[in-house]
Order: sequence, then structure tokens, then C-alpha cells
Amino acid sequence: MLPEATLDQARAVLAALEARGLTLATAESCTGGLIAAALTAIAGSSSVVMAGFVTYSNAAKMRMVGVGEATLAAHGAVSEAVAREMAEGALREAGVDIALSCTGIAGPGGATPGKPVGLVFIGCARRGETTVVERHVFPGDRTSVRALTVAAALRLAAA
Repeated sequence: MLPEATLDQARAVLAALEARGLTLATAESCTGGLIAAALTAIAGSSSVVMAGFVTYSNAAKMRMVGVGEATLAAHGAVSEAVAREMAEGALREAGVDIALSCTGIAGPGGATPGKPVGLVFIGCARRGETTVVERHVFPGDRTSVRALTVAAALRLAAA
């Protein structure tokens, strides 16, 4: 169950994109599809949301949205470079106007030196524009990190 505030945010994003005739896809890792779930919880979302890729493993990131093996080797799955390639790959593979991506460490395990629990990179690729990637370190437990990631991704889509 998604918080009502998240659903309200999703409604606003969908309305703004639909008014501009724009379509959207997601490529998600640490949220496991929650961004797409928030958007598709809204009736009529199919006029905007075209696809959602859940690319939890590195193999899925490479196969489904074209993240480079060299990128993963050089930067790790939780990185700005991977979030960028995920967003750009979703944009290309789904043939949409906007694509959101996220990759991070939701916890409680998985932290490494320099990559703490709560570290998330959120990408937004827009057709014909430079891809934007935000770095966040969200507080709280796994549920909080994932919820905050969804909210931040929706804000980025609305920007």
C-alpha cells in the first residue's frame, strides 16, 4: 500500500505529462518497481506510462536496458554512471519521451566503504535533453529508503 501523499504526487505527475502529450518508462533496481506501481495505481495512467523495467541484477541491467558491462565494472551498480545508462536505456528501449531510473542500497545490508545504506542515484532521461542524475543518501530503514526514492523520482519527473 502506497501512502496517499505518494499517490497524490503520482496523480500530479501523470496529469502534467498527459497535458503535454508525454510518455514515460521506468528502470528500477532498489525500488523493485515501486515507481511504476505508484504511477499505475492511478486510473488512466496507461496514457502516459508505457513500460517499467525491474532490473534488480546486473545481468538484467545489461540485458534489458543496455547498461555496459564496463560501466558496472568501473563504477559498480550503485553509481551515477549506471543510473544514467539505465534511464537512457529505458528511454531508448521503451521509445518514450521521459525515463526514470534508480539504483541504490536500501539496506539493511549491502553497504560498502563509500557507499552507505540509503545511497541512491535517480536518473531522468528526456528525449533530446541531457540526462540528469541526482545523488541522495536517504535516512531510515529499507521501507523508508524505498519510499523516499519513489517520491524523489516523481519530483524529478515533474521538473
